[in-house]
Amino acid sequence: MAQFSFLPALETGELADDLRELFDELATSLAHTQRAYSGECRPSLDVLETDEAIEVTLDVAGVPPAAIRILFRSGMLLIAGEKAPPESHTARSFHLVEREFGRFARAVRLKGAFDVQRSRAIIEQGELKITLPKMPERRGSAQRIAVSGEGGG
Repeated sequence: MAQFSFLPALETGELADDLRELFDELATSLAHTQRAYSGECRPSLDVLETDEAIEVTLDVAGVPPAAIRILFRSGMLLIAGEKAPPESHTARSFHLVEREFGRFARAVRLKGAFDVQRSRAIIEQGELKITLPKMPERRGSAQRIAVSGEGGG
């Protein structure tokens, strides 16, 4: 059975602000040929958990690394980017168009503690692979606290 969770209004507002900031950054930093001035696309996404990390893989064939931004905040991984259509200098007539072009944003809620400083994102063979190493979860587990006498001894 699928589980759904709703974001509190404050979180939704932060997410919208983060997304707006990422798209503004892309708009000012990308070359004209890398921009997707219209349209939206929704790249396929997989989330895999291992003992050491969470791995998120996104299909981004044709999207250069400069056209992707990734942000992690409060357990939410936000991936935004732009997939520009191929540049053409000649008139063309399309017979079939199935590939999507335009802006995209994918958000994934992740539970647990992650070492975001050691995370990495790599594009290989048209796939963006984001690896978030896990950190040991300390909440809820028993931790011993040493007792000392007066003066620390």
